[in-house]
Amino acid sequence: MSRRGRWVVAATVLAAGGLLAGCTASGATDPPRTTTTTSTSPAKRTTAPAPGLVVGLGDSVTAGTACGCTTFIDLYAAGLAERQHRPVRALNLGRAGLSSVGLAQQLATAPVRAQLARADTVVVTIGANDLVPLVRKWQVGGCPQECVAAPVSAMRDQLSGGLAELRQDLPPGARVLVTDYWNVFEDGDVADRLYGDGFADWSDAVTKRANAAICAAATAADDHCVDLYEPFEGAGDRDPTALLAGDGDHPNGAGHRLIAQVLLDAS
Repeated sequence: MSRRGRWVVAATVLAAGGLLAGCTASGATDPPRTTTTTSTSPAKRTTAPAPGLVVGLGDSVTAGTACGCTTFIDLYAAGLAERQHRPVRALNLGRAGLSSVGLAQQLATAPVRAQLARADTVVVTIGANDLVPLVRKWQVGGCPQECVAAPVSAMRDQLSGGLAELRQDLPPGARVLVTDYWNVFEDGDVADRLYGDGFADWSDAVTKRANAAICAAATAADDHCVDLYEPFEGAGDRDPTALLAGDGDHPNGAGHRLIAQVLLDAS
């Protein structure tokens, strides 16, 4: 049984031209005259704002696995476009199953580096897949915090290297938002059904440790860490089932909308 309670984001320029017709005192119309006006002020020109680019990097959460919905990357880009009054394109490079090692490999490819060189904002969600083997350890004999420490540390170090590599390709002024997780494993009703008593508390502890490592890597890279734990879990007493897809592992449409709003609030 779950330990958590239920819970349940142009300017238009008008130019008026006057037609001047003069009349004589007798009422006859003056001959047509041509008047040339020379302005002493610079001509006003309307320039369309340059389009923006949001690049999403990460695992199946970023990719929108199990949702069949508009992902938070697309929703976030749309929100930025509305706020900034300019087009903002979303490029979602999320891949199901990607780990921090896989992210580093992805960042080394020429096509990805070329896209990053044009990005205004990059959103990174990575690290959960590094820790998946811990679930089996917990099932067969338990996995206390000393069991968790080494994999979390390795994930943090790998992520730190990836974020440093990422920064080398970005243009000046580009922003990197690194999210953490509400849970690095299954959660809510599905987790209770699959793993039974004790799993919710253990996975919550692993998630908090992983989130601390993710934020430490982001801070070290001068990037912004965006918390997803509290919006989904509250203080750890909220059941996120209503925000999750049927597999209990990925956000549903409501979950993606929530993540997009959290990112907008952090931007």
